[in-house]
Amino acid sequence: METVVGDFWKNKTVFLTGHTGFKGAWLSLWLTKLGAKVVGYSLNPPTDPSLYSLCKLDQLYHSIIGDIRDLEKLTKSIIDHRPEIVIHMAAQPLVRYSYSNPIETYTTNVMGTVNLFEAIRKSNSVKAVVNVTTDKCYENNEWHWGYREQDALGGFDPYSNSKACSELVTSAYRNSYFNLNDYQSHGVAIATARAGNVIGGGDWALDRLIPDCMNSLLKDETILIRNPQSIRPWQHVLEPLNGYLMLAQKLFEFGPQFAQAWNFGPEDDDVNTVKYIVEQMCFKWNGKINYKIDDAPQPHEATYLKLDCSKAKALIGWKPIWNLDKALDSIIEWNKEYKAGIDIGKICLDQIDLFEQEKSKLGT
Repeated sequence: METVVGDFWKNKTVFLTGHTGFKGAWLSLWLTKLGAKVVGYSLNPPTDPSLYSLCKLDQLYHSIIGDIRDLEKLTKSIIDHRPEIVIHMAAQPLVRYSYSNPIETYTTNVMGTVNLFEAIRKSNSVKAVVNVTTDKCYENNEWHWGYREQDALGGFDPYSNSKACSELVTSAYRNSYFNLNDYQSHGVAIATARAGNVIGGGDWALDRLIPDCMNSLLKDETILIRNPQSIRPWQHVLEPLNGYLMLAQKLFEFGPQFAQAWNFGPEDDDVNTVKYIVEQMCFKWNGKINYKIDDAPQPHEATYLKLDCSKAKALIGWKPIWNLDKALDSIIEWNKEYKAGIDIGKICLDQIDLFEQEKSKLGT
């Protein structure tokens, strides 16, 4: 059951929702590099600049600008393009934004998931589905150990809660319409993937630590941070994407035994504080530590969050490739090359190449 990612993806048709976002742009570039036939479905890029636009990804594969809440358009897109694999990443992905925009957050993250499964029900081509949710879908008890896939779902804020709802929607559709006991008749295997805080070059989202840091560093301004002691499972964006690719392949090849929830996060010793991340970013950029604490009242965010990824390591063969130090180095390098005017697509592909080489050395 060894997973050879590069050999598997050639000529596979992959329907990727959320392809214009930060993670979606990295994943669609990687899939295209692997030889997959990507069909992207998403709203216009959420930021300007955006990795999607700078890499000119609309020239590499078929891109559909559409809303995941538009059931008719979504269904037609899936039926017309006949994907074998669906990776669902379209979402309202920001905690703080969700406090101000709860209706948008729930309709996108919950009903968007419902719409996707309704579209898949009408398709006869799809074999594997990965619904990407979040590590924040768990009921956070501020434990000092990692959450496991069987732990209770919850979510304090609208974003986190909506993703827990997306997990429940997935479970209901898997039980009701894609039951594992009836796999031979419907042939569809569905899993969810819960990743930690992803970081990497090309992220310009609001209210995210790394984009805030880089924006200030590029302008030689003081970095403003909100919760310096908050601990998150930071990981380079390629880490969970590697997990999604490996999981999708397992679903395609082995079906029901992988149709469940999976965590993809860093090693325990790579979980660190906001303060640590900011100080390391400053030091790696120019050697000068330059930040201050924002004392203004803030909406609730979890203080301590870790994932237990033992299941993915044992059963999928996935494991982290780059530690936190390497991830931060790659972000600094990406931004210095971006500032120097180097082609964005080349910067990303070079980092994907390096990641694949190091993954190969580790035998995963």
